[in-house]
Amino acid sequence: MLALMVMVGPFGTTSLFGQPSPTRTERPELTPQPGILSRVNFEQKPGSQVPLDLVFVNELGDSVRLGDLIGDRPVILNLVYFDCPLLCNQVLDGLVRSLNVLNDYTVGQAFDVISVSINPNDSPESAMAKESAVMRAYHFSGDEARKGWHFLTTKDEATIGKLADSVGFSYSYNPQSKLYAHAAGLVFLTPEGKVSRYVYGISYPARNLRLALTDASNGTIGGVAEQALLLCYVYDPESGTYSFAIMNVVRFLGIFTVLSLGSFMIVMFVRDRRRASVSPAAMIPTSNAHLDR
Repeated sequence: MLALMVMVGPFGTTSLFGQPSPTRTERPELTPQPGILSRVNFEQKPGSQVPLDLVFVNELGDSVRLGDLIGDRPVILNLVYFDCPLLCNQVLDGLVRSLNVLNDYTVGQAFDVISVSINPNDSPESAMAKESAVMRAYHFSGDEARKGWHFLTTKDEATIGKLADSVGFSYSYNPQSKLYAHAAGLVFLTPEGKVSRYVYGISYPARNLRLALTDASNGTIGGVAEQALLLCYVYDPESGTYSFAIMNVVRFLGIFTVLSLGSFMIVMFVRDRRRASVSPAAMIPTSNAHLDR
């Protein structure tokens, strides 16, 4: 499955869905190289703490501490690079497309998004260009969304490496093509900055995002409907998806059946007791009245 998510090859100016990529910002020449993918991995590290003391530069050119961007809400973390001509655009396109469906979970209100460049040559200018492209595509863009979606860069490769390693993200640079080979997916962090869930690939069903955010929020977002869905869907760590939990449904139906039978038996028992409590003497007047006539 990872091989499907790691793509090094020309896709032109359109997405995998045949639509122009709204978040694309540049198109360099491509030269796929064999052997690069062997150094690419996306290992799951649930519960891992991301280093909150790492310092990046945001799209405005300001130095920001990672921990200052995390704390109030769950976070969707994605590791990309802003001048990437291929997979990164697909990741951001897929994320924006799914977020556009979640009109009750919006960026900056229910959760935050942190997009970190793995390319030390990316600059605040390229981050700002990507931010503008993303906000044009995001249906709920505004001051709240712009404050909640961060585009970070740094010239320090060690800083990028520490963050990537904390979430199990391994990538490789091809000096001939000057491109990075990397996997595609999203990491969901708790408000404390710990890894909660992964969703792999370039297409993210809105239901999976909703459930992953609810899981990562420690119950701070999501209502009864989301909690009920979490009973019906279970997270599969290998595929990074939520699948229908048939056993949970069977258990629920079993409990419902037992409670229904129990309630029926109690009602019948109470009815029999009431009938038995009617004394024979209470029926005599009726019988005597019949004889008097």
